[in-house]
Amino acid sequence: MRSFAILLRKEEMALFSSPIAYAVMTVFLLIMGYSFTLTLFISHQPSMVHVFFQMFVLFMLTAPLITMRLLAEEQKLRTMEVLLTAPVSEVAIVLAKYVASMSLIVVMLLLSGCYAATLAWFGDPDFGPIYSGYLGLLLFGSALVGTGLLASALTANQVIAALISLSVFLLLWIIDNFGWLLPSPADTLVVNLSLAVHFRPFAVGSIYLSDVGFFLSVTLLTLLLTVRALARR
Repeated sequence: MRSFAILLRKEEMALFSSPIAYAVMTVFLLIMGYSFTLTLFISHQPSMVHVFFQMFVLFMLTAPLITMRLLAEEQKLRTMEVLLTAPVSEVAIVLAKYVASMSLIVVMLLLSGCYAATLAWFGDPDFGPIYSGYLGLLLFGSALVGTGLLASALTANQVIAALISLSVFLLLWIIDNFGWLLPSPADTLVVNLSLAVHFRPFAVGSIYLSDVGFFLSVTLLTLLLTVRALARR
């Protein structure tokens, strides 16, 4: 646990001392603030459904920027060998990088809570969909970080890692549009791989165990594959 805490502190300091983290948070809050204000004045309804869907898209675009350097930078700087020969396991290395990245996701979600507070101040919103929406974004962010971490483990080039992550995210976002064209039962299988299909219920106030399980399964699978990728070095 001590070695994990040291690794986690190192990753947190590296992440929050980087201008990328603050640039991502700034762009995220500016775009979402504008979108929230515009949506509120147009719809005149105390709802965050549209905001959650826009945050869903922004997470896909910003997650690769957060995760691209996690392991790719270690390989580029040739510090991966030093890290792997240290008295820490591959699991601890991966989990430290995962938790550090998730902390930035959590900070972004906490800062966006001002939108919900604004709705509560000026109106009487239904907090059920708001709670479920934030839960969905947290699980969704976890799956994105896990996938991005795996992409970063596969290459020493940060740009390539970001492009791999973004390509996978975009594919899993729109894959349900192609799934409906396939014959049964392939259509159901492909549609159920869609990130949007599993996030949509959270945004409108519904929580299904199948959707929770999907995001947790993606997270666990990608973290496991990342550990295996490190173990083979």
